[in-house]
Amino acid sequence: MDFVDCIEFANENPVAWLATADGKQPRVRGMGMWYADETGFYFQTATMKDLVRQINDNGKVEFAFYRPDEAVGTMLRVTGEVEFLDDVEVKKRVLADRPFLAEFGLTAEGPELVVFRITKGEAHFWDWESNLKPKEIIEFGD
Repeated sequence: MDFVDCIEFANENPVAWLATADGKQPRVRGMGMWYADETGFYFQTATMKDLVRQINDNGKVEFAFYRPDEAVGTMLRVTGEVEFLDDVEVKKRVLADRPFLAEFGLTAEGPELVVFRITKGEAHFWDWESNLKPKEIIEFGD
């Protein structure tokens, strides 16, 4: 497995469970990833969410994608640090791909729409066969 496999798996299973730290308390929530490519994993959120404050305080996150099957399924876990993208053109693309965001009053020009990505980190796959084996870490980014 390599980073291309991670990109494909994430795009095929875009609902992720994203973990942050809130002081000493871990927090996890389900999120729909926008997309993944060779430059990283892309998400969007809004400033009114606690998530934004948490990743401003500590940008280290972990997220997991899951694909069920007849046994226990396959999981991709990714660890990295958030990079915020404050780019109007990127925000326009998010709104074009996800028009429901405009229903919340989010615009490409406003500060409320937050786009972030994870460009560097580590990933590994988990399934029943690899359950008790050492993790095969896939490093990505520069």
